[in-house]
Amino acid sequence: MHPILARGSRLALYLGAWTLVGMLLAALLAGPGGLTAARSLAISIPLALVYAFFCLSAWYVARSTPLGPTGGVRLIATALTASVISSAAWLVVARGWLELFAEGSRLSPPELFPALRALIFGFGLLLYLLSISVSYLVAAFERSREAERRGLEAQVLAREAELRSLRTQIDPHFLFNTLHSISALTTVDPTAARRMCLLLGDFLRDSLALGSKDRITIVRELQLATQFLEIERVRFGDRLRTDIGVSPTGVWMVPPLLLQPLVENAVTHGVAHVVEGGVIRIAITENGSSLTIDVENPCDPDRPKRTGTGLGLSNVRARLQAIYGDRAGVSAGEADGAWSVRLTLPAEPVLSGPSNSHE
Repeated sequence: MHPILARGSRLALYLGAWTLVGMLLAALLAGPGGLTAARSLAISIPLALVYAFFCLSAWYVARSTPLGPTGGVRLIATALTASVISSAAWLVVARGWLELFAEGSRLSPPELFPALRALIFGFGLLLYLLSISVSYLVAAFERSREAERRGLEAQVLAREAELRSLRTQIDPHFLFNTLHSISALTTVDPTAARRMCLLLGDFLRDSLALGSKDRITIVRELQLATQFLEIERVRFGDRLRTDIGVSPTGVWMVPPLLLQPLVENAVTHGVAHVVEGGVIRIAITENGSSLTIDVENPCDPDRPKRTGTGLGLSNVRARLQAIYGDRAGVSAGEADGAWSVRLTLPAEPVLSGPSNSHE
């Protein structure tokens, strides 16, 4: 269906514009035809409204001969042919209408029509060519919007593929470190190794269930981080302590498994290298429209310096960039024997109705 005919509001606006065209035609007809203003309007406005439907065919002509693939000669020939045919058909309608109009008046059709014939035909020719030009502009606009839509879809698909790739990096990295710890415990403390396996099973079950979701609540994300720290506490005992503080008043949504790489780094590259161990602090604060998440761990200032930021921090930074763009940020640094990471991301409330979140 023609896009103008698809909606009544569009059709009303279209016919309104052609009413103005009819007024212009009335002004042109008044001179050669020797007609009064009232008679000119009575003739031209109905003719213009009839020709408005004739010119709807220009949209189909433009679609059948697109600007790109169609050669210039064929394009011009098609446009001129369609214009001549439409103008000629309009001329026939105009003659019939003039016969009805002139009936009972002093002007007979043979006297009235020859004076207006050339004007009506030429005016119709120009109007149809203008309609074709507008149709080509609309088609170009639609192609531009379609290309933009495809580009946005490609960006969304690329972002989803990137997020899936980043998520799949988390599990092997975490499993390698945890299984290595279990292996070390099996010879010195089999009971602790067994408990660690059970905790690992619970954590993997929950992380697999929640990791496939787009968002989970910040409370559930903290529970996952706590589960991970409980696994590591089996190995480190009293050397690993935690301090978790949450101040947000609302229920906010965050990407799943956002904290896990950070607390893993805090244990592996922090507490593990400090003889007396230390406290891993997690603080979540709400700042208007954003959330701030701080993860801090002790570190040995004399430890061998690592090159780069590590897989975990790079993973978190890449995920936040893919999801939020410039609206999120990651900063990290060492000061006073402690390593801290700060995440800043938009505060997203729980959506009402069915969602992909987990309370």
